[in-house]
Amino acid sequence: MQSEEEKKLAEIERNETELDSLVENADEQGTVVGFAVIAREFKKDKLAMFSLGLLITMLLVIFIGSFVLFDQSEVMKVSILNRYEAPGAEYLLGADEGGRDVLGQLFIGARNSIIIGFSVTILTGIIGIGLGIISGYYGGIIDNILMRIVDFIMVLPTNMIIIVFVSMIKDYNIVSFVLIMSAFSWVGKARIFRSRTLSEAERDYVNASKTLGTSDFKIMFREVMPNLSSLIIVNSTLNFAGNIGIETGLSFLGFGLPPSVPSLGTLIGFATSPDVIENKTWVWLPASILILVLMLSINYVGQALQRSADSKQRLG
Repeated sequence: MQSEEEKKLAEIERNETELDSLVENADEQGTVVGFAVIAREFKKDKLAMFSLGLLITMLLVIFIGSFVLFDQSEVMKVSILNRYEAPGAEYLLGADEGGRDVLGQLFIGARNSIIIGFSVTILTGIIGIGLGIISGYYGGIIDNILMRIVDFIMVLPTNMIIIVFVSMIKDYNIVSFVLIMSAFSWVGKARIFRSRTLSEAERDYVNASKTLGTSDFKIMFREVMPNLSSLIIVNSTLNFAGNIGIETGLSFLGFGLPPSVPSLGTLIGFATSPDVIENKTWVWLPASILILVLMLSINYVGQALQRSADSKQRLG
């Protein structure tokens, strides 16, 4: 037969297990309810719903069209005889200075710009959010070291450094360009999520988890991070638009993707002479309109999500 002490220990362990289960279920239910509130508030904004629908439609058309209708090697073949050919039956949006199909470059270039923006957003999110949560959770010397690194990177002229690296690397491609951009673009996220984690780390559910002996890793990424989910979504959406804009700007200046790889920035970059700007608008105008509509749609969706997240906080 078990002694009284063994029975008490078994009962304590059972109670701790039940309490752990209740805490996890409460966190999961809280996250689900939070998303439901955000979705409900977002649906009330008709312009945001239109922007989201337009954005999804553009993404589907761009990716399906770029993979199904066009081959990059064929699109980028130079045909001097068709130099600056006006829009017509053969080239629906005309041809550029190398006789290359502008429509094909528009589809493939938009796909490349979106892939770069999305990839940079994911990489900077993993680094910035992870380090921000770690810094805010532990505080002390770890926080001081990480924040001094962040401060140092933030004062650097990031775009100039990216230009230098792109100029130094031979045969760079989309992957290397994404890595260069990501290496200097995560610091803003780290600072934002560090400040939010500092306040979350003082809340009762974190103290209760520490008392129960839950590991720091589980507390940070299974309990604290889900409570920052609305901020993650909003911040990532707005950064997605910003990263597309940075890539477009660098490619426009000639420090983005290689000339053999089309992007929205390289198409807009053709507008460098008065003759092209005034008389050959088919070369650069479609890309300019597409990047404008794309950026406006993403930004408005991000701002609507931010308003919805603020409503969730007010409603609890």
